[in-house]
Amino acid sequence: MDGVGSWSQRCTTRAATASRVVQHRPRYAPAVRGLRAVTDRLTDRPDHALVGVVRMPEGRRGPAQAIARRVIGAVFALCATVLMVYLDRDGYSDVNEDGVSLLDAFYYATVSLSTTGYGDIAPVSESARLANIVVITPLRVLFLIVLIGTTLEVLTERSRQALKIQRWRHKVRDHVVVIGYGTKGRAAVNTMLGDGVEPTGIVVVDTDHSALEAASSLGLVTVNGNGTRSDVLRLAGVARAKSVVVAANRDDAAVLVTLTARELAPRSHLVAAVREAENVHLVRQSGADTVVVSSETAGRLLGMATRTPSVVDLVEDLLTPDTGLAIGERPVERSEIGGSPRHLADIVLGVVRDGRLFRVDAPDVDAVEAGDLLLYVRKITPAEDSRPERG
Repeated sequence: MDGVGSWSQRCTTRAATASRVVQHRPRYAPAVRGLRAVTDRLTDRPDHALVGVVRMPEGRRGPAQAIARRVIGAVFALCATVLMVYLDRDGYSDVNEDGVSLLDAFYYATVSLSTTGYGDIAPVSESARLANIVVITPLRVLFLIVLIGTTLEVLTERSRQALKIQRWRHKVRDHVVVIGYGTKGRAAVNTMLGDGVEPTGIVVVDTDHSALEAASSLGLVTVNGNGTRSDVLRLAGVARAKSVVVAANRDDAAVLVTLTARELAPRSHLVAAVREAENVHLVRQSGADTVVVSSETAGRLLGMATRTPSVVDLVEDLLTPDTGLAIGERPVERSEIGGSPRHLADIVLGVVRDGRLFRVDAPDVDAVEAGDLLLYVRKITPAEDSRPERG
């Protein structure tokens, strides 16, 4: 009990600190912005300096495939050299003075490409020497590139990443920024991917390298940095994001991240998660449009599971977007205008009108109107993946 009490006291202290930050932010905002102007320089860095901070998704290629490609390149360079030497074998001299055979051509190609050069076989005719200059020398360079391909691949990878980062920073629009890739952040990303959001349309911000690796393996763009820093969020393109998901592991951090994100993105839809219901008003004051209380939601499901476990299974099915049943949103069709949402072909749970959510039995939405959005239960089938959603 002492541990629970001390934990609760720490949470209360953090919430009080976050509350003071909310109340006094206008007073200290100029000083904070001045300090950040000194310390935040990520957005001023050239694109090549952001490699390691921003990571663009790469195609998956195993080590065996990479080695096989290098071996094939080396064999191609060797065979091309052998063919040229053998076809022009009369232009080469051998110390044995018995002519250049196919084996001699392989021998010369090997020692030449590896830059060993014993000199026992040498080009003597003008055509052979010209072929060495124009063709064999570039093949020798190609062969060396294959041999030291690991180092060059690292350098090439950095160049590719820098180019991708440059293109991404200029084109990124209407994406989703997920700040925090813990349990809540991963679940949010999996839900969005299940709803059909493209992986390249999601940016993950976190400081944990293992979390960023996991996000990158899904094809997501990742930014290594603290979500409370405005410069990190600018680098993630928060100002141009369609939605921002704050999934911090502490409520006081969620308040600070929400404050920073809302300042940078006044028009984005901002969703935040908190552990305790008493901190909901702090996050809302910070600018969150939607606040999810993770502990209470889990607690309700646990309580329901003791008496009606089937209800919990149904709720989990509705919250899983890629199998079974799911909650969808669609605009009202022209043929449905004027009808009751309770009598439509779909099972309607609610109606969104002018940005407000009404339950299906609310008198205000007894008849649906043009421009309404319907929250309904839709069935997910394997065939649905190949056709667009209704509406």
